Amino acid sequence: MLNRKIILSQVALPFLIFVAVFGFLTLSVRAAQEAGSVGIEGTISAPPPTTGATISLPINGSTVTSIPITVSGICPNGLLVKLFKNGVFSGSVQCEGGSFSLQADLFTGTNELIARVYDDLDQPGPDSNTINVTFQDNSANATLANRPTLTSNFAKRGANPGQTLSWPIVLSGGVGPYAVNVEWGDGKTDLLSISNPQEFILEHKYDTAGIYKVIIKAVDSRDAAAFLQLTAIANGPLSQTTSSADTEQTDAGQTRTVTIWWPAALLIPFIITTFWLGKRYEKKRIIRNLIDGKRPF
Repeated sequence: MLNRKIILSQVALPFLIFVAVFGFLTLSVRAAQEAGSVGIEGTISAPPPTTGATISLPINGSTVTSIPITVSGICPNGLLVKLFKNGVFSGSVQCEGGSFSLQADLFTGTNELIARVYDDLDQPGPDSNTINVTFQDNSANATLANRPTLTSNFAKRGANPGQTLSWPIVLSGGVGPYAVNVEWGDGKTDLLSISNPQEFILEHKYDTAGIYKVIIKAVDSRDAAAFLQLTAIANGPLSQTTSSADTEQTDAGQTRTVTIWWPAALLIPFIITTFWLGKRYEKKRIIRNLIDGKRPF
């Protein structure tokens, strides 16, 4: 009976605390999942890319008379390559096989082209070499001012196959109305009519997983054109996870499984500490009862 009382007093308290804390964590995670979010936050740190891209084409100092042009070169495999003209985002493409190639628009006159690589955490790597290209417009629109431009705050977006991918696009300059043609890279195209310069939303559903080149062309009422190439990601189906893991989704729609180990790491030393405190309390109680002339238990 004596040993049983000691064991119960030492085990019951930490066990009850463990049940209460574990139940609270379970309810918190379930409530967050039902709300469409995750109730556990954290930062996955990783060093940014250390190797940048190199632009091979076009040749530095060259002059072109038509757009879009092809910008190509070498890059670290698997990274996203973003192109900038005079500091303005001008398109993106995934580096595959150590090289990249994309269609790019240009400003009339001199354009300073720089390619920059980004990892899955959107951390930038070093800038590429700088290429200066002059766009000499010899078309019927050469004298037009305020040419249309296309850009976006998102160089890469994604969704699971069968789900809607939404992409905000900014159309500025030019004179409306605009005819906007979108090639989604899976053989499907969309044609939209935009009345005025504005931000609008493109939506699309991919049938199969993959990386797709999205090419957008906008033509204003004066037949002046703007081009923008972007990178779309169609992920595979989401994997089922247990209560010990969580699934993150980036702006690109890519999923990444993160093991949630910290509840166990916190509970194990907590249980050991409470067990030790219970044992210490039981020892003091026995000594106090002996001094008072009472029964130890």
